[in-house]
Amino acid sequence: MKSAEDLRQFLRSVDRKGYPAYKGAKGVYQFPDFTLSIEHVQGDPFASPSRVSIRVDGKKACFPAESYHLSHKRVALQDLLLRKFAAKVERYNFKARGSGKSGLIAVSRCGQEILERTACVADPEDGGILIRMEVGFPANGRTINSGELIKILFEFLPECVTGTCFYKTYPAAEKEKVKKVSELAEDQEEARRLLSAMGLTAFVANGSILPRESGVSDRPMAKAVPFTSPSSMEVVMKLPHAGAIKGMGIPRGVTLIVGGGYHGKSTLLSALESGVYNHIAGDGREYVVTEASAVKLRAEDGRSVKNVDISLFIKNLPDRRDTKRFCTEDASGSTSQAAGVVEAMESGAKTFLVDEDTSATNFMILDELMQMVVHREQEPITPFVERVRALYDEQGISTILVAGSSGAYFHVADRVIQMDCYVP
Repeated sequence: MKSAEDLRQFLRSVDRKGYPAYKGAKGVYQFPDFTLSIEHVQGDPFASPSRVSIRVDGKKACFPAESYHLSHKRVALQDLLLRKFAAKVERYNFKARGSGKSGLIAVSRCGQEILERTACVADPEDGGILIRMEVGFPANGRTINSGELIKILFEFLPECVTGTCFYKTYPAAEKEKVKKVSELAEDQEEARRLLSAMGLTAFVANGSILPRESGVSDRPMAKAVPFTSPSSMEVVMKLPHAGAIKGMGIPRGVTLIVGGGYHGKSTLLSALESGVYNHIAGDGREYVVTEASAVKLRAEDGRSVKNVDISLFIKNLPDRRDTKRFCTEDASGSTSQAAGVVEAMESGAKTFLVDEDTSATNFMILDELMQMVVHREQEPITPFVERVRALYDEQGISTILVAGSSGAYFHVADRVIQMDCYVP
């Protein structure tokens, strides 16, 4: 391993040379408080940025062991550190000048979900922190400007690392935030465990904010109607830190969500769909929890299907194609949705989430008048409404389905939730 001073001298030696000379910087360098690895050097300033990582030893990071010793807490800590580091590097993004992507400093952008990402990894053994990022090595045209890269590597990044990866530098408020993140992760993990113990497929806490800011933003909508469970479905979850939380528990089985247009049916289903992930504090869906194997099903016209047995729903096609080993490069709405159901079953899904608006109509229902025109022996599709009951009774697969235009599913549902102005 080379020293930080070796890197500085090398960069000074290649200043004003052709851009390929940067390739010699690839390697691992020991800085006073962290290790810097230059893993890939871009070919020119307009190409994809160089890949750089920083590792801080656990003895220097000094995060409390209880914040990373369990998987769910470790993922929450990683998520917090990545967001914190991203906010700091954003202040220095493109502050070093040059052509093309010169001066870019970027890490993965985090959404509202708490996910395990390779951009930030905490060692479960000693709490060491690894952060991976992209850096645009500066140049004027295709001539190296190493003075600007020295500024990035020796001024900007050390300040970002110090403010993110060393627990001892955190003020009291930031240390408390680390604690709160760990506690929230513990509560969310317990809520998922309780789903199974209570015979539920999903839980939505009272007070949750389900509507999102816009179609392109996943942040909570301002002044949205807080969720309130109907009394008939209200349950209590006792969590380690949040205490007793009341909300709507959706039991296993077939659940129908109905209501007028724009009354919150799809919003509720969308929240349940994202409920397979934990969410950050302030998202509004921190305690919206769906069992982990839940899958959102929809029609996917034009998708490829390879050797999927869709005969449960479709058989006796006019061209006599084999639906037990169905293959196509351009699936229709009904065949794509049938394939999606079977693939979800094969993957072990125990809950299906379905929205009428994004489903193939002929896959979902076949009304009486249409059956009088098209006799059943001529119809290759067995609609989902005729299978949904058996999927639960025989396979233990629950379904939560949004319907706004057809009452065909009322007869097979265990319960019906009506949304009225975002209130169930």
